[in-house]
Amino acid sequence: MESSKLFDDTQTAFSLKSKSELNQSYLIFKLISSPILVSIGTKLTLFSLKTNLPIKGLVKHTIFRQFCGGETEQDCLKSIHLMYEKKVHAILDYSVEGKENEADFDAALKKKLELVAFAKTRKEIPFVVLKPTALARFALWVKVSSKEELTESESQEWQRVVARFDAICKATYEAHSRVMVDAEESWMQDAVDQLVEQMMQRYNKDRVTVFNTLQCYRWDRLDYLKKEHNKARTLGYKLGMKIVRGAYMEKERERAQEKGYPSPICASKNDTDTMFNEVLTYIVNHLDEMELFVGTHNEASCYLALDLIKEKGIAKNTDKIWFGQLFGMSDHITFNLASNGYNNAKLIPFGPVNEVIPYLIRRAEENSSVAGQTGRELTLLMKERKRRKAKA
Repeated sequence: MESSKLFDDTQTAFSLKSKSELNQSYLIFKLISSPILVSIGTKLTLFSLKTNLPIKGLVKHTIFRQFCGGETEQDCLKSIHLMYEKKVHAILDYSVEGKENEADFDAALKKKLELVAFAKTRKEIPFVVLKPTALARFALWVKVSSKEELTESESQEWQRVVARFDAICKATYEAHSRVMVDAEESWMQDAVDQLVEQMMQRYNKDRVTVFNTLQCYRWDRLDYLKKEHNKARTLGYKLGMKIVRGAYMEKERERAQEKGYPSPICASKNDTDTMFNEVLTYIVNHLDEMELFVGTHNEASCYLALDLIKEKGIAKNTDKIWFGQLFGMSDHITFNLASNGYNNAKLIPFGPVNEVIPYLIRRAEENSSVAGQTGRELTLLMKERKRRKAKA
């Protein structure tokens, strides 16, 4: 296995953080390591928003600063430029959620097209991202996924969704960039998969422009990948695949139990890890026909990818394999991979503070619930604080 010490280099990991920024990160991860504090903080934040209490400043200078790049893409440029000096790329994600009307969907389309244009002129930004529910109602995705017959107005609505998707993929293709489509809940994912497949057939002929996302906590994702690989071979296009573990586990299991169908989620964390690593290995074994974005904060999976790259004699900086982590998390993976010559990018969420609070709440909840994640962050931050103190 690739040296297991690579991600222990805290000097490289936190090279962009000042002493005060290091201390603030430590405090934030200390706070969100407590599920009780996260629960209380979430309730207080939502209550404050509903009652218009002035909490924007507090949120902006704490958890927002940790996990978001700013309120606008221009705000993010300072972080983007600093990271790029360390060979770390950036992916901007306008993280406003929960919209449900046509005006908002058209506004989201306009914003995505602006981000494609913004990325086109900046080598620091190799990808754009697209969340399907930013472009259509959740209920419509569900209805199309379930293959129910659409009403005439729903059919017209769906055609507008397809047109929005196509506009973004076409603009991305013309900009010689790449777009990664996020995964959603399983009961609406079939419609997403079908639409992304259409876009791949259209825009992945001569190069990979469109990436789908595989949530590997689903036990069917390797079979799905193999089926898509065969289809792509037959129809003459290439696959782009971003692989993640997944984001909706509890919701998925609860819905499956409530509605009486087999859970789509792997039975255990170990099964999820196995699925992720099998999907990862399959894609690396077929790099002549597909490209890979490894979206993970899991060190073992990163080491597996590095081992496969080495075993197969693949160049570290091949444009066919990218790694990515979320802004504000796992700097020990991001900056050490980049420092050692691998392609790595930070996903940088941004948007108006009040509008990205649902995203921030999810980050806090996930960090408090994922075994070992926050503990690892705290250990490394403490190690770097001690290293700097000893050096002073």
